[in-house]
Amino acid sequence: MSLEIQKIIKIPKKVGSFLEKTNVKFELARHRTVFTAFDKAATLKIKPGAVAKVLVVKMDGELAMAVIPGDKNLDIDKLLKLAKAKKIDFAKEKVIAESFKGIDPGAIPPFGALWNIKIFCDKKLLESPKIILSAGSYECSIKMTPGVFKKISPDLALGNFSKTKKKALKKALTGRKS
Repeated sequence: MSLEIQKIIKIPKKVGSFLEKTNVKFELARHRTVFTAFDKAATLKIKPGAVAKVLVVKMDGELAMAVIPGDKNLDIDKLLKLAKAKKIDFAKEKVIAESFKGIDPGAIPPFGALWNIKIFCDKKLLESPKIILSAGSYECSIKMTPGVFKKISPDLALGNFSKTKKKALKKALTGRKS
């Protein structure tokens, strides 16, 4: 991907170079500025479950990524079990800004290899024929197949650690576990 194309579509150089080196098939989707998975899905006219939501967490003090479908919430207990971690917290905005320089904070691409951090992906996301990943900017996304995503993320840890938003809402309202 040439630097000229990167300027036109507003993709950070680090992300563009990574994708170019992987030599896999993907598409870049330019869109209006969006900040949430639901807005991205609506803008691209796709189901929210095909949009990857990247959550930056601290697992036992180390940064990691939890990637879940856009229509789901993170189930921390299940992720704790999968990661064999003792403690998981969401990373603070300051830590995210310092760790992912040049990347829009809410548009972090789920490529752990770029930052040498662990990446966990919920299996539910990979059920869509094409998935939409953040490209590092609020105006551009990456479309690829789940197989390609797994290929360029060889250290990807797969598991079931998301829950439906309805269950999360019910839990919040009633104080019961879902």
